Amino acid sequence: MKIHWHRRDLRTADNCGLTEAAGSGSVLPVFVFDDAVLQHGSPPRVAYMLDALDSLRESYREHGSDLLVTRGDPRTVLSRLAETTDAEAVVWNKDYSGLARERDTEVRRALDEVDVARESYHDAICHEPGSITTNDGDPYSVFTYFGRKWLDREKEAPYEAPNMDDLADPASHSVPDRWSTSLPTLGDLGFDEPEADLQSASTDAARERLDDFCAGDIYRYDERRDYPADDATSRLSADLKWGTMGIRTVYAATAEAMERADTDAEAESVEEFQSQLAWREFYSHVLFFNPEVVSENYKEYENPIEWRDESEHLAAWKAGETGYPIVDAGMRQLLAEGYMHNRVRMIVASFLAKDLLIDWREGYDWFREKLVDHETANDNGGWQWAASTGTDSQPYFRIFNPMTQGERYDPDATYIKRYVPELEEVEAEQIHAWHELSATQRRRLAPEYPDPIVEHSQRREAALEMFETARGE
Repeated sequence: MKIHWHRRDLRTADNCGLTEAAGSGSVLPVFVFDDAVLQHGSPPRVAYMLDALDSLRESYREHGSDLLVTRGDPRTVLSRLAETTDAEAVVWNKDYSGLARERDTEVRRALDEVDVARESYHDAICHEPGSITTNDGDPYSVFTYFGRKWLDREKEAPYEAPNMDDLADPASHSVPDRWSTSLPTLGDLGFDEPEADLQSASTDAARERLDDFCAGDIYRYDERRDYPADDATSRLSADLKWGTMGIRTVYAATAEAMERADTDAEAESVEEFQSQLAWREFYSHVLFFNPEVVSENYKEYENPIEWRDESEHLAAWKAGETGYPIVDAGMRQLLAEGYMHNRVRMIVASFLAKDLLIDWREGYDWFREKLVDHETANDNGGWQWAASTGTDSQPYFRIFNPMTQGERYDPDATYIKRYVPELEEVEAEQIHAWHELSATQRRRLAPEYPDPIVEHSQRREAALEMFETARGE
């Protein structure tokens, strides 16, 4: 018998490690609530994870097995479980963050000490770090060339679900007392209930999202993905983060959608979505080879960037009370849903770094706290892109105008009004000109909505000066 250690692969289908383990005999599925990981958790993400685990457990129970769970140090609990059940190996799927790799190294050592074999598999992304490189064999620091190779590279087909007859019943094994088939509550794990209303977390829900997207919105993704009111995106980010859906399954569905495309424009739209999957993997590769980017700038400047410490502005940004409607709509969607539309993520990130002149790490930490789909590589890459400190990042002198962005991508203010009800009765033209209205006009139109906390044109000049100083100019 082998043990499959679930982590960010909360599914049975298209699960490389689980399928490989089951292919060589009986497999016992387990999950460990690791305190070292939980200390980086947040209510929305842990709540989503628990829902996904509940769904995974039910899938096993339907086939005469179950999901064993415990809380503790994986080094200790996995080695003891393997010894007690006389397991021949512990199997898991790789994770590519620095902390995950350090943890896995320690687990390998612990298993070696008790003479239990261990096997890890590539599963979370299509192409493993180091498999797409420059002609000199170096990892890419620019997406364009990486993306071309990624799109041209053949993808693995989804893995078949394991034969459910190969799944072990924990009741038939001598399992240590600390292991259970009951899931803890959020409170048990030290978290409050999330304020956000989260989407369903299960493979069935992910499959429905994927099917719906590939039947319709994927064909207008290129044209409409930047318009948050349309919601023409897949909403699969949390599913890929937690592994309720396998990346090979997602890519295969897009390939089938490509075959059904009726026009060149539809085919180009499918490819644009596939390129977003490539961006996800690009940032995973960047993190793998540069684990320090979690807390350090990827791009080095001549001098340190002199970010400002303005707690009131940071608090207003977090609460969606900046007086810039598209920014506030995005921040309030984050609080309400544990999610934010990708175009708006770029807008609010640029606003924090280039208008408020606040360190991108403050924004990254807030997203980690509130996003259900927070993924270290993607979020870090996105924040450093917006702050002009990352790989392939936006030039420091290219600064989003939040009012222009709102007018361009939410022209009727539909998205803004959805999340900023104080502006519900205000005309779109006035919303997009909010910064130009007098205080008297603003009070008359929406007395509960704040004035802009900064003046964009002034802050733009300050941002340019800040970066030019950092560049040594």
